[in-house]
Amino acid sequence: MTKIDFTVYPERRKHAIQRARERNIIIPTYAQMNDPNLIPAGIRAELKGIGLWDIHPRNLFRITWKNQPIDSGGDFIDINYVELPSELTGTKAKIIAIVGKWFPTGAHKVGAAFGCLVPRLVTGQFDPTSQKAVWPSTGNYCRGGAYDSALLGCDSIAIMPEGMSRERFEWLSKVAGETIATPGSESNVKEIFDKCWELRQSGQDLMIFNQFEEFGNYLWHYSITGRAMEAALRATMRPGDEYRGVALTTGSAGTIATGDYLKTLYPTSKIVASEALQCPTMLRNGYGAHRIEGIGDKHIPWVHNVRNTDMVVAIDDEAVTAIARLFNETAGKAYLQRKGVPEEMIAKLNLLGFSGIANMLSAVKFAKYYELGEQDVVLTVLTDSIDLYGSRLQEMHAEYGQYTECDAAEHYGRYLMGVTTDALLELTYEKRRRVHDLKYYTWVEQQGKTYEEILAQWYDKNYWTDLPPQVSEIDALITEFNEEVGLINQYK
Repeated sequence: MTKIDFTVYPERRKHAIQRARERNIIIPTYAQMNDPNLIPAGIRAELKGIGLWDIHPRNLFRITWKNQPIDSGGDFIDINYVELPSELTGTKAKIIAIVGKWFPTGAHKVGAAFGCLVPRLVTGQFDPTSQKAVWPSTGNYCRGGAYDSALLGCDSIAIMPEGMSRERFEWLSKVAGETIATPGSESNVKEIFDKCWELRQSGQDLMIFNQFEEFGNYLWHYSITGRAMEAALRATMRPGDEYRGVALTTGSAGTIATGDYLKTLYPTSKIVASEALQCPTMLRNGYGAHRIEGIGDKHIPWVHNVRNTDMVVAIDDEAVTAIARLFNETAGKAYLQRKGVPEEMIAKLNLLGFSGIANMLSAVKFAKYYELGEQDVVLTVLTDSIDLYGSRLQEMHAEYGQYTECDAAEHYGRYLMGVTTDALLELTYEKRRRVHDLKYYTWVEQQGKTYEEILAQWYDKNYWTDLPPQVSEIDALITEFNEEVGLINQYK
């Protein structure tokens, strides 16, 4: 039941192939996203003249964690990551974060969107000449979907809550075919789903790529982000070090699939799922609203493998916004330098957007709970950078005034060094089952999933493990599609 649908629609596939020829489109394989050395040299040469965010079909090959960290003309490196020092985290544990800023659009969601759209495109299930791709999201996913659609010659509709940052809407106005603002903010996911049902009933020819239920989202992160984290471990682990777990805000629960991959390599490692304290769905069944842009709430995503999750933590959105100022205001950076944070790290603090800060704090809570030491390694993800939150910093500056050394001292002591292990739940079998059962109201009663499948997600031991092997089938379809388009032949 979790298989990606590989049914081929020949006539619609012909339309997609013709569109690809017309728009100079070559699609990368998963193997190439994992190992850019497999990308033809000619394509890598073309990328030398293309900006990271340019609407250019060759930027499909930059959907990888291994882009050289420059804005234009970059090649590839082993892995983009940072090691967060103890002067910043307040724990002796080694916290490693892979970096999302160096994806096109400045966030890793272009990959999740790719994982949802491309299998439908290369099989002909989605016809780019007649259909619109709909991208419902609370932030970066609809940006990634609109961007991928533009690169793949598809019309798009982006759906996002009206309360999201101005930068996101301004950028979408230039890239998406249409942008729809739904009521509310980050935690108003149901309103997005309601808009999707309205569009389904509108008579338009469209396909909705709902990241919260699309197993292409899960599979891309399992296969690509998971291996990127493995590469970060190879780059940083010393003799005697032990990988202990990954801590991530759940959002659509795509990225947390990396924990499933890492458990195949490190069976005793943990998976930590975090959320906003102001909207504690996993912790307390869901209510409220919050300001940590990039994570969704008040439901459990269909693609969250809850049975494999070991801990739930909740992060105060006040901590996230305060740390964002500490990391980016002049007085804050000066204070961090006086506290011993290395200058090299201070220069990289702009790599942490709101959800990246929440991920960092989640990793710290996990490390403190288990009293991890200097040879323990924890992984997390910096999903985007502060570049996407400039307007939020301006709003806070207008509301709270000049950021001072006193502000910095308070925020450093309270929200970094003062991280506690409250709002945390270690999951037993019964507690996992409670979180899993929260899926019922959203997905069975509202979104048309079956009771049988929600049981299969819990009881069928093959439900989740049957997914990863399908990557080879996707790559075979992409390779065949590229061959029929014919453009790849010039690089052989």
